[in-house]
Amino acid sequence: MSNNQETDFTGLCSFVKDNMTDWGIPGISIGVYYKGITRSAGFGVTNVDHPQPVSEKTLFQIGSITKTFTGTAVMRLIEMGKLALDATVRTYLPDFKVDDETTASQVTIRHLLTHSCGWVGDFFHDTGNGDDALAKYVADMDSLEQLIPLNRTFSYNNSAFSVLGRLIEVTTGTTYEMALQELVLEPMGLTNSFFNPGEVITKCFSVGHLASDNGPRIAHPWSIERSGNPQGGIICDIEDLLQYARFHIGDGRASDGTRLLTQESLSYMQTPQVPISGYDSWGLSWHVNSIDGERQIRHSGDTTGQAALLVIIPERDFAFAVMTNGDMGEYFAEVISDLALKKYLGLEASDPEPIDVEERVLEEYTGLYSRPYMDVELVMEGGKLVSRIKFKQDHLTGDGEPLSSPPSMTLNLIMKDSLFVADGVFKGARVDIIRRTDGSIGWLRAAKRIHVRQNKGTR
Repeated sequence: MSNNQETDFTGLCSFVKDNMTDWGIPGISIGVYYKGITRSAGFGVTNVDHPQPVSEKTLFQIGSITKTFTGTAVMRLIEMGKLALDATVRTYLPDFKVDDETTASQVTIRHLLTHSCGWVGDFFHDTGNGDDALAKYVADMDSLEQLIPLNRTFSYNNSAFSVLGRLIEVTTGTTYEMALQELVLEPMGLTNSFFNPGEVITKCFSVGHLASDNGPRIAHPWSIERSGNPQGGIICDIEDLLQYARFHIGDGRASDGTRLLTQESLSYMQTPQVPISGYDSWGLSWHVNSIDGERQIRHSGDTTGQAALLVIIPERDFAFAVMTNGDMGEYFAEVISDLALKKYLGLEASDPEPIDVEERVLEEYTGLYSRPYMDVELVMEGGKLVSRIKFKQDHLTGDGEPLSSPPSMTLNLIMKDSLFVADGVFKGARVDIIRRTDGSIGWLRAAKRIHVRQNKGTR
């Protein structure tokens, strides 16, 4: 850690420029806010076919970071008395249905914000560009399968945030996009944040890219469906994203002094609500954990060929943001974030130490675990627990060719029922075993999502 912000940011920029090509990323924008000072920069190009230079004003899709904007709007409506955190969805949407009636009747706004609903969450469903897109989407959720009982544990749920978007609509009497403009974007002064591609097309914006044998190629489609806007529809520049981060570091007032939330509500959003494993938990739309003993709130976002990351250390008055236009961007973003935290704050995450256990302990975890789009099989190989992943179909469309399955990965036990990926493309990821009330293994959580155990493995 140094005491010179200019030097720290210059070093960060040099690292990005020197390494982005190796990650197959055509364009990147990064920014740091620290103790009242904001610095940002862009590198590379927006589009390999029609290249324009990336700057700090270039617009990128931020994907699921949008969920925290949706959560912020919900908290504003709660303070206005238009929503209640522990009210059921049916209080506002009497016809709400998913496949499990008990869940449909009991799910609350808190469950939606904390990803503890338990049904299949990766429901990417285009219902058109009309103002009724969210209403149609929520109606079409009526057959979504329940993978784990309501409020049993965390399982990342995209569709829950489209339900929140619909709740915002019915309680404000306007569209989700207009409500977000009035509740969040405009009062925070976020003038370069958009949902509508028609507004973006007049500005400098980035397109997504996918890796290929001939280098990065343009990803299609560019925009997401309107029904997914509350999940991941915001398009903005790095400076708007850092301005938004400053609000969540603050006391609930916008930069012009207008109070948008009480300090209590803002803090409550960042308070652990649902434990995941170890030091990991989820707050109200935010991922909450710690690094080197410091509280960290964060969210990542991925769309087709674009990836973004926002990391906030509130007690240190620090935020880091990165936007990329390559499909490996989510991994490179974590690398850059780790470097930024080390340079500016001296914070460094360390891999957990594996526990040395007998093979029979690991054998208990073996078996096939499934969810739509993806299977995870745990097997014993050479005395080690190994994970094999199979993608079954395109998770964004529900059809088409699935992604290629990655090579097998070794899993280390780091605490009871908590595993750590020791090698491969997902090195550093956590895998959690979830037990039923009788103590038997019922589920596995990988990629933040629940997979149902289909059978126990054999030696």
